[in-house]
Amino acid sequence: MSVSTEVYKMKQNRVGEEFHQPKCRFCNHKLTHSVVDLGTSPLCQKHVKQADLNQMERFYPLQAYVCEQCWLVQLEEFATADDIFDDEYAYFSSFSSSWLTHCKSYTDLMQERFGLNSNSFVTEIASNDGYLLQYFVEKGIPVLGVEPTANTAEAAIQKGVPTEVVFFGEATAQKLIQQFRKADLLLGNNVLAHVPDLNDFIKGIKIMLADQGVLTMEFPHLHQLIHQNQFDTIYHEHFSYFSLTSVCKIFAHHGITLFDVDQLPTHGGSLRIYGRHTEDHSKPISDNIYQLLNDEEKWGMTTLDYYAAFEERVKETKRSLLEFLITQKRKGKKIVGYGAPGKGNTLLNYCGIRTDFLDYTVDRNPHKQGNFLPGTHIPILHPDTIQQTKPDYILILPWNLKDEITEQLAFAKEWGAKFVIPIPTVQIMN
Repeated sequence: MSVSTEVYKMKQNRVGEEFHQPKCRFCNHKLTHSVVDLGTSPLCQKHVKQADLNQMERFYPLQAYVCEQCWLVQLEEFATADDIFDDEYAYFSSFSSSWLTHCKSYTDLMQERFGLNSNSFVTEIASNDGYLLQYFVEKGIPVLGVEPTANTAEAAIQKGVPTEVVFFGEATAQKLIQQFRKADLLLGNNVLAHVPDLNDFIKGIKIMLADQGVLTMEFPHLHQLIHQNQFDTIYHEHFSYFSLTSVCKIFAHHGITLFDVDQLPTHGGSLRIYGRHTEDHSKPISDNIYQLLNDEEKWGMTTLDYYAAFEERVKETKRSLLEFLITQKRKGKKIVGYGAPGKGNTLLNYCGIRTDFLDYTVDRNPHKQGNFLPGTHIPILHPDTIQQTKPDYILILPWNLKDEITEQLAFAKEWGAKFVIPIPTVQIMN
């Protein structure tokens, strides 16, 4: 037995002995198997304003568990959805040009594959600032956005995207189909992980989806998270982490059959699932579903051993990154960050990286500029600051967008700046 496996089993024993034991948010089974413990961390989108720098911040335990009944990897819920998705939500999807390109391609694909037209009705759950539905509007296809954060919803409405400001679930779906209609295409991109009550959410999907409608959802693939050491995508706003195996079980329980799946490069490796009502036999199950389910079984994703070595790899990444930063700071090098994503806050707080290592970070989103990162209090500045200060190294926090970002920052090569990519292992790019 390896040392990492022994440590893993010891941790499970400690978890099992504790008085309080979290339960699976889908099947209610006791969670006794820890995947990784990232210490404590604040909510990643709660950027700190200048006037609040001396105020207390709330930190919550950041530990992921795996359910050995349904194989859903998940966090215990400490902060409610209302705490997370308030009226000053800072994440706006439209600030990534590569993501917009991805969404435009999606709308073209859905229109062609499912014959969407002016008589169709497309509804997006967690529609944010209208980043995707705007392309259906351009095609003359009726849409509805469902978005819990008022500030992003207002941005969507200004783009001509009708949007209801509400959390989605069973009761909401009942109201929406009375006020509007059922969806021929019901979609949700990177929302499934954000849902604390999965069962209520999917009951709402069952209600909202037209009899022969199609559901698509995109989310990071758990296999990529483990295999590519993407531990920084674990944060409080992401309650759950999905394999195809777990998501098939969860949807099937509520009468939704997954009939196809695409493997995508977005967010470090994502799945796009296609669902239908189980009683709708017009859409046969694709070989893609069977192949990926077989692959996940072959990889061992339905065994505890699959998760045992992950935490040690996470610790080694922390050591390597800190070693690099310490060495360069002792040489007098100037290091800054690029981006203020949720994953960046997990990385920085877990590694204890503050302004002693990063002078500042920058972000294109004006809603983040002028504030400070949660926990670490690293200032968030305008991207032009990089040109003004000419740092030696730029740590790319949204590493999944590294190609887009290095292209934007090509001018930094003029003074010899290098890019640091922290995941899956520390890499230095010229």
